[in-house]
Amino acid sequence: MKNIKTFITFFLLSLTVVFAGCTKDEDTTPSSRDAFLGKWSVTETWTKLSYEVTISADPSSSNGVFIYNFAGTGSSSVPAGAVVEGTSINLDANQVIGTGLKINGSGILSGTKISWNYTLNDGATLINAVATYTKQ
Repeated sequence: MKNIKTFITFFLLSLTVVFAGCTKDEDTTPSSRDAFLGKWSVTETWTKLSYEVTISADPSSSNGVFIYNFAGTGSSSVPAGAVVEGTSINLDANQVIGTGLKINGSGILSGTKISWNYTLNDGATLINAVATYTKQ
């Protein structure tokens, strides 16, 4: 009988140790606007060029941002406005930037990269673009 109690005690202790080591991994991607702020290197499908953008906080919004040089429109162009929700970033719908480009789309932050899908419309041509931002 003593051996059975010892075995059960050992078995329960072993299970406790095993389950204590089985904790859920934490997501390493921060889910706040701060994770999106800063300089990013961009590779984009439609231009097949690389360039840089800067994402800064919109001071009038707790989750809004401005993206300077979005779609390679130039750093002096009107910045694209977007809203951060967790690890998603969504462009403000139908805004016009650059030389009359209407933009729509969104991106997902994973680690130090944002994967974007968006459209650009100059009034005559609709361009579907895919871009990857990598944090500098």
